[in-house]
Amino acid sequence: MESFLYQASIYLAAAVIAVPIAARLGLGSVLGYLAAGILIGPVLGLVGSETQDLQHFAEFGVVMMLFIIGLELEPRALWNMRHKLIGLGGLQVTLSTLALMAGAMALGLDWPVALAVGLSLSLSSTAIVLQTLSEKGLMQTGGGRSAFSVLLTQDIAVIPILAFLPLLAHSLPASFATDGSITRSQDGHGAGHHTMSLVEGLPGWGVTLVTLAAVAVVILAGVFLTRPVFRFIHAARLREMYTALALLIVVGISFLMMLVGLSPALGAFLAGVVLATSEFRHELESDLEPFKGLLLGLFFITVGAGINFQLLFGNPFGLLGMALGVILIKGLVLFALGLIFRLRGRDQWLFTLGLAQAGEFGFVLASFSLQQNVIPAAVSETLLLVIALSMLITPLLFILHDLMSRRIKESVQDVEADEIDHEGPVIIAGIGRFGQIVNRLVQASGFKTVVLDHNMETIQLMRRFGFKSFLGDPTRPELLKAAGLETARVLVVALDDRQAAVRLVRYARRTNPDIHIIARAYDRTHVYELYQAGADDIVRELFDASLRAGRYVLENVGLSDYEAAIAEQTFYAHDRHSVRELAQVWKPDVPASQNPAYIARARELQKELETELLTRAEEARRKRA
Repeated sequence: MESFLYQASIYLAAAVIAVPIAARLGLGSVLGYLAAGILIGPVLGLVGSETQDLQHFAEFGVVMMLFIIGLELEPRALWNMRHKLIGLGGLQVTLSTLALMAGAMALGLDWPVALAVGLSLSLSSTAIVLQTLSEKGLMQTGGGRSAFSVLLTQDIAVIPILAFLPLLAHSLPASFATDGSITRSQDGHGAGHHTMSLVEGLPGWGVTLVTLAAVAVVILAGVFLTRPVFRFIHAARLREMYTALALLIVVGISFLMMLVGLSPALGAFLAGVVLATSEFRHELESDLEPFKGLLLGLFFITVGAGINFQLLFGNPFGLLGMALGVILIKGLVLFALGLIFRLRGRDQWLFTLGLAQAGEFGFVLASFSLQQNVIPAAVSETLLLVIALSMLITPLLFILHDLMSRRIKESVQDVEADEIDHEGPVIIAGIGRFGQIVNRLVQASGFKTVVLDHNMETIQLMRRFGFKSFLGDPTRPELLKAAGLETARVLVVALDDRQAAVRLVRYARRTNPDIHIIARAYDRTHVYELYQAGADDIVRELFDASLRAGRYVLENVGLSDYEAAIAEQTFYAHDRHSVRELAQVWKPDVPASQNPAYIARARELQKELETELLTRAEEARRKRA
């Protein structure tokens, strides 16, 4: 017990130190956990090889992760994404697995071992890629959306892969178990004791019936029992009971799956999908998220602590070559799929370079394959090193993408633009959520609009609903001229790209000095940029919604509806005045926090706002009296 607590303390302390540092360096939490494990294991030797109990405990984080993934995969949303999931994602997993399997066989591995290696390496790092795409604002690009579809497919593919891997053990030569692998215990999971199984001694058809019955129990319980059980727990009004129920669901389903000889992760994922449409979905997710993150982090630390650095130092160039070979093979497959699915320019390279590494699920599959005697220990150690090296190279791949992006024209320019045969008094550049509302209001009021957007899917969606739209880059001068920019009365700029929006405003003001420009801004700094570029009316994305929420707060802390409305109107008018005032002292090359004139004027305006709000509130109270 003392040894377990000592090791747990070392693991947690390493995580608390290493992971925040890795996150600050932009490397992601997964690499931070791996680095923590490497530090306390091979480097400092603080933990020994007797960490089996802690590792089995940490592996339960994988089960929780798959349960939460299932919760996030609403069946209807999966059905709507079926083409990209089955087409793009399915082809990526299949082709990458076959290509990597061929490479492993060329190195002398038997085909079952090579197939397990190919499956492990075919999956990319969901944690690193999604975090990087979000940080760089690339999630809504064509390449970002395609990468997300592939990652989602990979997450789903983990379940059938876990169910399939044990079958490969029966295809191996009889001498395999002596080739440096661990000896599988009676329960087939590498544990030191025998686990009761309901299917032992049953004929094949009996095993199938028991398995189907267990799956049916999970589905029926998720559909019919969760609602009354949650109501029963709610009556106790004890917050910890929700957490206990969430843990009971995952632990109970995992135990049931083990009884019938199935993977606990498979049962957890299935239960998550069943509960994805439940009103308790978010409650379950929030209760389990801390446990999942901690246990999964411990799992990655144990992987890092178990990496054989003697093997790495014994053959550094060979292992680095293998990691680069994996990236090259996956990159070629991804590049070909990008061409097939019509990704171009920056999107093509983002898709290719972003997903070329192996990922955290590779650690899961490699460890599981070792437990199931699918791969020998020597291959497992090499595989873990190759996965870790490919993940460590990933930040360099994104840097390479950034460098290439500066040399490549926007992918939207590679798409042939529509021939614009229509002019109107209002031009709307960008037809996302913001532009759609503006377009509907203006058209419903009897005015013609010309809609421009570079996203093919958005344009097709607008056309299906009867709104005439044109495909093309809204910043291209020839398209703007064809849309009637020189004679239009109003231009609405609703582009996601901040700098493209500024360039469009500047060009439109120069081309048609009399046009009225209404622009959407991301934040206050973007407001100043658009203001200096020549926009007349600037709407911050969340300003009106936040203002309305503030009015609701005032109405519920003691102000009357009239007083709250007056406060809202006063704040709105003063903010518009403040933006114009601060734009005069704002400097694009100096942060606001380091601009003394900006800070001084902002403080003056804040005092003016407080005085004006108090004055207007007093006037409102006198009128009400």
